[in-house]
Amino acid sequence: MLTQEKVLEILHSIEDPFLHKTLEETGGVEEIKIKEEKNHVSVKILIAKTNTAEQMELQQTIVNALKSGGAATVGLRFDQLPEDVISKFQPAAEQQKEASLLDGNAGTKFISIASGKGGVGKSTVTVNLAVALTRLGKKVGIIDADIYGFSVPDMMGVEERPVVRGEKIIPVERFGVKVVSMGFFVEDNSPIIWRGPMLGKMLTSFFKEVEWGDLDYLLLDLPPGTGDVALDVHSMLPSSKEIIVTTPHPTAAFVAARAGQMALKTDHEILGVVENMAYFESNETGNKEFVFGRGGGVKLAEQLQTAVLGHIPLQQPYEEEDVFAPSVYQSDHPTGVIYRNMAAKIIDKY
Repeated sequence: MLTQEKVLEILHSIEDPFLHKTLEETGGVEEIKIKEEKNHVSVKILIAKTNTAEQMELQQTIVNALKSGGAATVGLRFDQLPEDVISKFQPAAEQQKEASLLDGNAGTKFISIASGKGGVGKSTVTVNLAVALTRLGKKVGIIDADIYGFSVPDMMGVEERPVVRGEKIIPVERFGVKVVSMGFFVEDNSPIIWRGPMLGKMLTSFFKEVEWGDLDYLLLDLPPGTGDVALDVHSMLPSSKEIIVTTPHPTAAFVAARAGQMALKTDHEILGVVENMAYFESNETGNKEFVFGRGGGVKLAEQLQTAVLGHIPLQQPYEEEDVFAPSVYQSDHPTGVIYRNMAAKIIDKY
C-alpha cells in the first residue's frame, strides 16, 4: 500500500518540464489524497505552464511512476506555480534551454539583429558588428536567419561551403567569424518557398547540427518584420538581446518600432538602435548630406527607451586587391572605427 511519504518521494524526483527543476525544488506537489480501500492516489501538481504538450507528457510520467510504485489508479490535476516561484527558477531554465541548443555552451551570449522593413542595412550591421567584436578579441558566430533573403555569405566574400564531420556541420570561417547561412544549402541563388514550420526546423538545425565550438557571441541576422522566424527566435532564445536597425527616415523608424515592441512584449532586452545610412560625407568638401532626413534613430530609441549605439554613414569599404568582401569595413576605415566603438559598447552592456 502506498503511503503519503512514498508518493511524495516518487513525485519529488520528477522534473518540471519548463523550469528543469524537480517538483521538490519548486514545491510543485500541492496535494496528495489516498483512498486505501481502492488503492487510488489523487494528486495536484503545480508547474510553470499548463495546458501544453509538455504537461501531457508529464502527466503520463507521473501516472506511470505512481502505478509502478503500487497505485491501482491515479487521479491528476494541474495548476500553475505562483509567479514568484517561476521567476526564481526561470533564468536557470532559460540558460539550460539555450545551452542545449549549442551542445551545452552556456556561456554564449545571443544578439538578434532586427528591423521593421528590408533595405535598411540590417545584414551589413550584423556582419560588421561580428567582425568588430572579433577584432576586440571575442569568439563570434553568425546565423544568417534571414532564410528568404540570405545575404551574409556574399557580403563577407565567403566562397567556401560548410563541410560535414560525423553528424555535425562545420561552419565556414571568414575574418575570424564562424558563419552559417541558408545560402550555403541552395543552388544558383534559388528562391526558398517554405512555410513557417519548415523555417523553424531549419533554424533549429542551425543551432543543433552545427559545430560552433566555444563562442562569446552568436549574432542572428533576422528577417525584417515580425514573422515566423522572428517569433521562433524569441521562443528558442529567451535571453537573447536585440539590436534594432533603422534609417533616419521617419517611415523606416516607425516600422522599426514594431520589431522593437515585439522584442519588449516577449521580454527581450533591447541593447540599442543603430541608425544606418545616417548621412553622406563628401570626400571633396567634408560636408555632410542627410540624404534620408534626420532624427529617425533618436526618435526610435526614445520610443523604445534605449540608446542609439551608432550613426553609420553612407560609405563603401576601401577596395583591396587581395580581399573580396563587398560589405566588410577595414579596421582603419572611418566606418570600421564606428563599428569598433559600437562593439565596445555592446561588450560593456552585455
